[in-house]
Amino acid sequence: MSVARAKAESIAAWLAQLATQRKLSPHSVAAYGRDLHELLVLSGDIAWHALAHNEVRRYTSKLHAGGLAPRSIARKLSAWRGFFDWLAGETALAANPVDGIRAPKRAKTLPKALSVDDCVRLVAPAPHQEGKTELDELCSRAMFELLYSSGLRVSELTSLDTHYHQADGAQRASLGWIDMASFDVVVTGKGNKMRRVPVGKAALVALSAWLAVRPPPQDGSAALFLSRRGTRISPRVLQLRLKAHALATGIPANVHPHMLRHSFASHVLQSSGDLRAVQEMLGHSSITSTQVYTALDFQHLSAVYDKTHPRAKVK
Repeated sequence: MSVARAKAESIAAWLAQLATQRKLSPHSVAAYGRDLHELLVLSGDIAWHALAHNEVRRYTSKLHAGGLAPRSIARKLSAWRGFFDWLAGETALAANPVDGIRAPKRAKTLPKALSVDDCVRLVAPAPHQEGKTELDELCSRAMFELLYSSGLRVSELTSLDTHYHQADGAQRASLGWIDMASFDVVVTGKGNKMRRVPVGKAALVALSAWLAVRPPPQDGSAALFLSRRGTRISPRVLQLRLKAHALATGIPANVHPHMLRHSFASHVLQSSGDLRAVQEMLGHSSITSTQVYTALDFQHLSAVYDKTHPRAKVK
């Protein structure tokens, strides 16, 4: 049997094991198959047991030089490593040639933030959209205002509740998580950590307008923000509403809810320069997670410099 055929048969046996024993989906098995086929082509006539560590490292460098993204290379290395782990149990393979090989480091991508003007346009009242009810519009505006006002995560916003209390002989709605006197909101973030975040006056006005017309939830919850069916609004519905609203207002970006969180952090940092305060408001456990916004702040300063300094650019 030729080396190429033996190698191909071992790949087929591993893929069959993934499908029958590990019960992976056909899509996942096919993806593993493509990654192993690429290794088959790269290794040529070298038998699996003869494949050396430095050869696999050379293949990785070749893929990177060819423009393959580090994330894709990491996926291929994972598939190759899993294959050789399986092969070691089936044959007398001395060592896994992929062990210890890492993909090139990924370039750090900065979070995308909107300009201050675009954020103000995005959260401001918009012309009535066909198919939207007044309830939809008031609920959406309150959500958008609160996202930008306080930098909440989507999960934090959609999980907010109201509570009810008796006042003047009538049942009135009040926000149990907002201190109306100090204008802040209490949320539970990652790791069940609670934090207080300021809420702007514009967001409070929008929330009051929504609460004035908010119907009782139909799912037995105390959800603050509701879908058209009267159930707690889902992150997906929030995402779709924000994207449609951004298109309707002419915002030149693919807007998603987390972009408002990035914008909140970037704009507060630009104005205050207080990285620790931004960390606390975002609920980051490590300052490292917050430091990415210093790069956004520098981009803003660079743009201002380029536009205003007479010697910034060579004409």
